[in-house]
Amino acid sequence: MHKFFLTLILCAFGLAIEAQELNCVVTVNSDQVNQTNQQVFKTLERSLNDFVNKSKWTNRVYKENERLNARMFITITEFESSRFKATIQIQSSRPVFNTSYESPIFNYKDNQFNFEYIEFQPLVYNANVFDSNLVGVISYYIYIVLGLDADTFTLEGGNEYYKKAQQIVTQAQGSSFSGWSQSTDRSRFELVDNLLSNTFREYRIAMYNYHRKGLDILADNGSTGKQVISGSLRLFETLIARRPNAFLIQTFFDAKSEEIQSIFSDGPKVDIVKLKETLNKVAPFYANTWNEITY
Repeated sequence: MHKFFLTLILCAFGLAIEAQELNCVVTVNSDQVNQTNQQVFKTLERSLNDFVNKSKWTNRVYKENERLNARMFITITEFESSRFKATIQIQSSRPVFNTSYESPIFNYKDNQFNFEYIEFQPLVYNANVFDSNLVGVISYYIYIVLGLDADTFTLEGGNEYYKKAQQIVTQAQGSSFSGWSQSTDRSRFELVDNLLSNTFREYRIAMYNYHRKGLDILADNGSTGKQVISGSLRLFETLIARRPNAFLIQTFFDAKSEEIQSIFSDGPKVDIVKLKETLNKVAPFYANTWNEITY
């Protein structure tokens, strides 16, 4: 990653074109499947890109430059007739104010993605019915990334989107597809349940403070921005004292570890000793990354 402060290049955002919410690239990889005819996978990829980017997911009016940037990587591991076994990795980012930099928000891999799909079948999301695990999983993660994005601009701004994701989880409970059960560790149920729970409120506060009060002012006031970001990270100490190994903390640092290392290895100095103590306490699984913070 290039030095963080070198990426904070001022740019103008003046477009006023109305657009859908997402600018999402969906990639379907079938390299693990011994299938001569690859057409069904190509059709699936095209259909998913249309479904994600052309559907209307919210009531908001978005300008072109406000569209949420995301990627979905679907890796097919087994295929027979119309049945697919796969993994899906979701990545999303949001722009930083007064810069051309995109900050990573979510980087998560779901290994329990089984679905049925017949080539050319229409993909339609119906909020009242769960009749396709393919549509259900994709729609669920769209609302998760919309919620996370909203949380970075407004304190607990993602509630309405998380509730839509939670509704999908509730509807999916009666299905036979894996990944939805509340009894499964780190399931889709657990992720959205945690996001809506007051038990994990520090995560929501940290998301807002880190991005809106910290990252968004770095270009204009690097010292204050870094102090706010450092303080935001300390919120996780309270959370892990209540819930050690919290799922949400893992998702946060899976997306943010390289960015944090870059931010605090450049620009105005802060108390790095205290910062590294906090990071090693709340995210010891990235200890090697924290050791790379130079000052």
